[in-house]
Amino acid sequence: MKTCQEFSELYELYAIGLLDAENKSELEEHLGNGCPVCSDEIKRATAMVSLLGTMPEQVQPPARLRRRVLASVGVEKSNWGWIAAFAAVSVASIVAVVWLNAENQQRDVALAEARSEIRRNAADLASAQSALQFLNEPETKQVVFGQGLQQPPRGRVFVNPRRGVLLIASHLPPAPSGKIYELWVIPKQGVPQPAGLFQSNPQGDALYLRGGALDMTTAGAIAVTLEPASGSNAPTTKPLVVAPVEGL
Repeated sequence: MKTCQEFSELYELYAIGLLDAENKSELEEHLGNGCPVCSDEIKRATAMVSLLGTMPEQVQPPARLRRRVLASVGVEKSNWGWIAAFAAVSVASIVAVVWLNAENQQRDVALAEARSEIRRNAADLASAQSALQFLNEPETKQVVFGQGLQQPPRGRVFVNPRRGVLLIASHLPPAPSGKIYELWVIPKQGVPQPAGLFQSNPQGDALYLRGGALDMTTAGAIAVTLEPASGSNAPTTKPLVVAPVEGL
């Protein structure tokens, strides 16, 4: 059984639900024995996490702590490439929460920054989780685009007749001011159908999931164009991405 000193490294991970099963079991057994020191520290860590969740408004935590939290959720071992990086961004926000607990002198300013970072990345984490679920569906099929071309972007389009379309792209710079990327389902016959607006991140990566049923009997291709910020009813520019899906 660990000592209170050894458990002190685990309080915050326990409070945010990232503690591995073995350490969690040991800590809960220790708490069940009535240790007042660890009980108080768990309450303090839980209160800190709860407080951050209620605050309205980026800190850089120590690399050692960041590695420990990332390792606890397996991000460093992930094979999902930059999809996992989306989730890692949100995990980095949680790391900031843990670090802030030890930085009481700067709490007022850092809490506002951490709150803003957590909220910004919540949507990215949800998108990554939805994408992983989509990829695990047995009906999901993929098309690679951009290979062998001198000009990016490059990536993959995944289609699923029940779940819709998932686009994963790289080398797709953020759209300029007043513009946005628009996804299109291009039928074998007829006019392109708008399938949602999205933006890439500062690194030029984009992950966009258009949910809902997709009629694979009529779909010919998936395309992406650059459009006005409000979107268009029909493409107004040359497609940056064209991924044929006919016959999948």
